[in-house]
Amino acid sequence: MLKARVITALFLLAGLMSALFLLPPPGWLALASLICAVGASEWAAMVGFSKAAGRLYGILLGGLCAAGGMVSGLHLESTVAPFSLAPLYGISALFWLGCVPFWLKSRWKLPGSAAGALVGLVLLLPPSLALAHLRLLSPWLLLAVMAAVWVADVAAYFTGRAFGRRKLAPHISPGKSWEGAYGAAAGVLIYGLLCLSQVDGLTPLLAALAVPVLLGFTAVSIIGDLFESLIKRQAGVKDSGTLLPGHGGVLDRIDSLTSTLPLAGLAFLWIAR
Repeated sequence: MLKARVITALFLLAGLMSALFLLPPPGWLALASLICAVGASEWAAMVGFSKAAGRLYGILLGGLCAAGGMVSGLHLESTVAPFSLAPLYGISALFWLGCVPFWLKSRWKLPGSAAGALVGLVLLLPPSLALAHLRLLSPWLLLAVMAAVWVADVAAYFTGRAFGRRKLAPHISPGKSWEGAYGAAAGVLIYGLLCLSQVDGLTPLLAALAVPVLLGFTAVSIIGDLFESLIKRQAGVKDSGTLLPGHGGVLDRIDSLTSTLPLAGLAFLWIAR
């Protein structure tokens, strides 16, 4: 299992880096739409869709992502501030900040396939479009945002294994601890401040203001991870899919990105206004 996990991770990293820096905007938008489609089909299977309906749902969401990206100009080199995405990012922010924390606390169950389809739309469409949006601003910017999520995951894992005592959400994900969450926050804080130190004109005030932003980013990434864990637990599955040997499905790899990428996209739209 470990060997398969490492080999898959290396292939994923090589593929991501190649696509990130070599694909033209239309190609990257197509890739983001494909990720949306595969993630949507996995989500559909977890919330009770039939196999055929899940595939159709994935195709529809992937097509919606491609169409939304083209309408927003994400297939063009010149687009830097697609403000038409702001409402979609705003809905995503309300979902993750205003709804999901209560969802996790109460461990709600989706009442039916219609609700599952709607939640899947909010879950997958905004981050897929943000993936195209942030890469259009700069491949390095998108990589930095994604790396912050990876830092949080790695720091939480190792800190939790070494010091984990108090369970973070024992009924949702028994392996996660408060100590792991603190480690994730510390890791992202160090990583983020190191990145900001390379920015010309950085002042102590801006660095201080970045601290709560980085801590909030970490919290949202953990919420995204916990939300998928809850849905998987309610569906009675260990992984969202089997596409990636040793890693499960696409949703298992992007769970924290579904919550963080739209907020990053919204932040950069606000900066560009």
